Amino acid sequence: MKVNMVTSRERILKAVKANQPNFVSFADINIPQSTEDLPNKFALALRNVGGNFVELDHLQEVENYINENFKQGGRVLSSIPELLKFNGLDVIDTDPHSLANVELAVLRADIAVAENGACWLPEVNTLQRVLPFIAQHLILLVSIKAFVPTMHQAYEIIGRDAYGYGVFIAGPSKTADIEQSLVLGAHGPRSMTVCLVNEWAT
Repeated sequence: MKVNMVTSRERILKAVKANQPNFVSFADINIPQSTEDLPNKFALALRNVGGNFVELDHLQEVENYINENFKQGGRVLSSIPELLKFNGLDVIDTDPHSLANVELAVLRADIAVAENGACWLPEVNTLQRVLPFIAQHLILLVSIKAFVPTMHQAYEIIGRDAYGYGVFIAGPSKTADIEQSLVLGAHGPRSMTVCLVNEWAT
């Protein structure tokens, strides 16, 4: 006599298979192509997640902005060649612990996403992977060419190149407890400012 032994696993899988929803094809995603007013849309999204947005004409104004708002004897690191006067990049080594005392990091973002205020930084723009997250304050510089409407378009751009590492950053460090009390800067930068530099084509 042959006994057909059915395990609990097989019964569960059979029940799941028998109760599958009807197949639905992927919906066509209507990605807006208009670039009109992207900086203002980006600024609104960034402020909604605790970030700051400023529009400056040229890199000299970036220097002035840093001196007026951040540079008070603290250590400043920058990946922008024109701003290297702020710090010696020769002090950066492969040990992330050497960056524990960084007051301000000034880096370049390649993409700025208007729908959510996120900025894309490939590894080459970060100097050291941990730097955007260990500095007390973070400034990201973008050109007008960096803005895209949505994350879909951002990923299309990213997909054209080979990245070993890259990161989207949207606003300063944020955390909230069970009572939904939002705290900025608890485990990362206390502030994030995105500077649109109008005359910067990089």
